[in-house]
Amino acid sequence: MTMHDSAWEGFKEGPWTEEINVRDFIQRNYNPYDGDAEFLAGPTEKTKKLWETLEDKYLSVERERRVYDVDTETPADIDAFPAGYISEDDDVIVGLQTDVPLKRAMMPFGGWRMVETAIKEAGKEPDPKVKEIFTRYRKTHNDAVFDIYTPRIRAARSSHIITGLPDAYGRGRIIGDYRRVALYGVDRLIEDKEAQKHAVGSEGFSEHWARYREEHAEQIKALKKLKTMAEAYGFDISGPARNAKEAVQWTYFAYLGAVKSQDGAAMSIGRLSSFFDIYFERDLAAGVISEEDAQEIIDALVIKLRIVRFLRTIDYDQIFSGDPYWATWSDAGFSVDGRPQVTKTSFRLLQTLRNLGPAPEPNITIFWDEELPEGYKEFCAAISIETSSIQYESDKQIRDQWGDDAAIACCVSPMKVGKQMQFFGARVNAAKTLLYAMNGGRDEVSGKQVVEGYTPVEGDGPLDFDEVWGKYEDMLDWVVGTYVEALNIIHYCHDKYAYEAIEMALHDSEIIRTMGCGIAGLSIVADSLSAIKYAKVTPVRDETGLIVDYQTEGDFPRYGNDDDRADDIAATIVHTIMEKIRAIPMYRDAIPTQSVLTITSNVVYGKATGSFPCGHKAGTPFAPGANPENGADNHGMIASMLSVGKLDYHDALDGISLTNTITPSGLGRTKDEQVDNLVGILDAGFIMEDA
Repeated sequence: MTMHDSAWEGFKEGPWTEEINVRDFIQRNYNPYDGDAEFLAGPTEKTKKLWETLEDKYLSVERERRVYDVDTETPADIDAFPAGYISEDDDVIVGLQTDVPLKRAMMPFGGWRMVETAIKEAGKEPDPKVKEIFTRYRKTHNDAVFDIYTPRIRAARSSHIITGLPDAYGRGRIIGDYRRVALYGVDRLIEDKEAQKHAVGSEGFSEHWARYREEHAEQIKALKKLKTMAEAYGFDISGPARNAKEAVQWTYFAYLGAVKSQDGAAMSIGRLSSFFDIYFERDLAAGVISEEDAQEIIDALVIKLRIVRFLRTIDYDQIFSGDPYWATWSDAGFSVDGRPQVTKTSFRLLQTLRNLGPAPEPNITIFWDEELPEGYKEFCAAISIETSSIQYESDKQIRDQWGDDAAIACCVSPMKVGKQMQFFGARVNAAKTLLYAMNGGRDEVSGKQVVEGYTPVEGDGPLDFDEVWGKYEDMLDWVVGTYVEALNIIHYCHDKYAYEAIEMALHDSEIIRTMGCGIAGLSIVADSLSAIKYAKVTPVRDETGLIVDYQTEGDFPRYGNDDDRADDIAATIVHTIMEKIRAIPMYRDAIPTQSVLTITSNVVYGKATGSFPCGHKAGTPFAPGANPENGADNHGMIASMLSVGKLDYHDALDGISLTNTITPSGLGRTKDEQVDNLVGILDAGFIMEDA
């Protein structure tokens, strides 16, 4: 070991001591826990008092106003604001985005128009000087995007066949390895980045060489700002954390730097429990802290994560059904050597849902496997039943593809922490595309000719499956091509005008980049094509010849009931769209991926879309994610899980979402029955999906 001997005392050595390698540190030093939840502690008096202060002084006011307060004079940055606290008792894990809890900061580098609209919607006026800077002197990401957008992108955007593009706000879905600050300290990270910056350049000028050096320079500046921000709170984070409390605080400062400087659509915090647990176990063994202290530290961190806020417009909130920012905390699963990554801190994280009450943030995501310790599985099930605040993903699928130090960015999108980032791309309306195919590019809601050069379905007779499928494939070429063209433009401009310096400073220099494409409306397309193939569907036209509705006679199989006839159509749709995405060159040679995901935006997509052969009515919400159509799955939850399991994960490496609702009484009469049955459902569902 080196000068960090005191901070690293008791840790097992390995490559992590010579290079930046958090995974190696974790693998050599964490201890799995296979017991139950009996050791856990409830909230301390300090925790309860702090949460009560937040509720009484801030959260209750925010609920009345929608936005508690906005700083209209200070463009956000890592070190833009003085230290802020919830109260005098806020001294366990400290740090706020601004100087007052829930006060939102403006982040104009993404785009001024959204900032100005959001400020006015909050009942305030923007500072004239700041407005002048970002409308006359400083070009924003949004300005650049709309300078480059082509007419067809604008048409697709305005007709809502593509919705939610990150062209006016931070893209998100970049998980900095925030643990690096705790393990190594900022000075070591700066030293590493300086070495990487100067390692290129001898081969002569190139665009890659210039951008590489400039981005590293920005990362180094961001790390220095991070030190300045921590100093405002009285902490020196230049060196590694010396105990568990510092490890959590240092890690939180790193994350706080990210949410102070970027308003990404998803600002996930990563995979922390095994890392923190190493420090907790060392301090507990030394008698430095008690279990009550350990729980208080985790509770304090989660309180801070729950009060992160971004300045958003009302329209943005409608797209995402509220004000989420997806501070996703991934946990559990297995290491590649077969050891479960369940620790006592995995339990402590779930305990916050009892100590503080249920909440959507952080979005706690469990990497599930039937071989996880029984005590942990039962605790997960119990907390799920009590709070409805846990999400589950297949550990085997993620581990096989992304390794055992992967985490979820947003809600279902996995990536290697500190070694990978995503160019987030919202999603294309795959359902509306089917209607465009049958109407020859005319919008079924407005009647406008959005896409030129395509012929509609002709005649008043029943629809022919092969003809409709052929037209759908042709229209997908246009829609997917337009979509990816928009994404390439957006991310070129984002790197240039709104670069995530602190998040990328906590990555390796050479990383994997993916282009996170996505689709909405899968179940509607699958059921509609199934209706055309297996029933009799006759189009209903308006006076201009536009198909606005359908008469469907006869029965047809529906996706979500473990019926291969419909499920195979759904899998073919996902595969077909992914193949079209793969055929298009990506910005910075990103690897294209796809998600089947509309956890929140399914209402907005539905509002902009007409009626379908399957019976889905115009203006009504889509089913979320890869769910069966609302009310169409009549064979139970396991059948719907089996249907979703037929979608090829390699066609949707960005994640596949299935949302199920179960009332506790439906799981059994007693608490023990409910827990056992929920564990059984999760085991069965993930076994079948992994098969």
